[in-house]
Amino acid sequence: MAETTATNSELLADQVSSLLVQPLEAGSVVLASGPRIFDTAGQLRIPKLVSGSNPTFVAEGALIPDDGEIEFDEMTLMPNERKSIKIILRYTNELVRQAVIGIDAVLKQRLVKDVSDALDDALLKGTGTADTITGLTQQAGVTTGTFDPTDADSMLDAIASLNAKEITPNRWFISGADFAALRKVKESSTSNRYLLEPDPTRESGTTIFGIPATVTNKLAAGTAVLADMSTVAVARDVAPSVTVLNERYAEYDQVGLRVVTRYDLGLLHPEAVAVLGPETP
Repeated sequence: MAETTATNSELLADQVSSLLVQPLEAGSVVLASGPRIFDTAGQLRIPKLVSGSNPTFVAEGALIPDDGEIEFDEMTLMPNERKSIKIILRYTNELVRQAVIGIDAVLKQRLVKDVSDALDDALLKGTGTADTITGLTQQAGVTTGTFDPTDADSMLDAIASLNAKEITPNRWFISGADFAALRKVKESSTSNRYLLEPDPTRESGTTIFGIPATVTNKLAAGTAVLADMSTVAVARDVAPSVTVLNERYAEYDQVGLRVVTRYDLGLLHPEAVAVLGPETP
């Protein structure tokens, strides 16, 4: 007998990967910006170096000083109580039979859109309450600074604050409203030349002072993030599931798709993330 969704309602791992995981990486602005992604279904402990050593010059035959033990700490991601992102989509059997275009492609786009929107909200500004994700802007120990989209110096100050800690940032996150305000800034009050001019010699994409920028309305106007994304750790459940619910909505002649996936975020070096906001009076 041929296998159908009735006999295998839990989609296979490779189907889930092509349906949700791979497109989600491209659809999510945070996942697409280059964080370190760790696949894990359970609690993940990442060791962190707390103190370094102090090498020194030593003469030939002299005693090499003992600098003591190196101290380590650890960051814990994906605790057992971390909640999942879940959604159910319903569609009718008539829709499947009568659709002019492939309904699977439409459903995939909808799933990726819904899940990536919820995930980006959490990864960028989640408060961590009730066992949810603590986002970039809510993490403890980050570098802070002021941000004025009409004053480009505030963004240069943010870059300088990270450079002073020997950190090379590689990603901006900025709202659409703030990016539009920044693009309107001119070189001077007597000039019509914009400060940020597109460079035709560069590859396509948005950059601010040479650093790639992600424009997202998941951030409120007045808040921007500058980060070295290699220091951002994202834990991803290795087994996101897409389950076909054939019988639950049978009386409506409908089929449901249930999506369940889990993510978590932490900072390997919190000081490598700068969260910028309005200047407080």
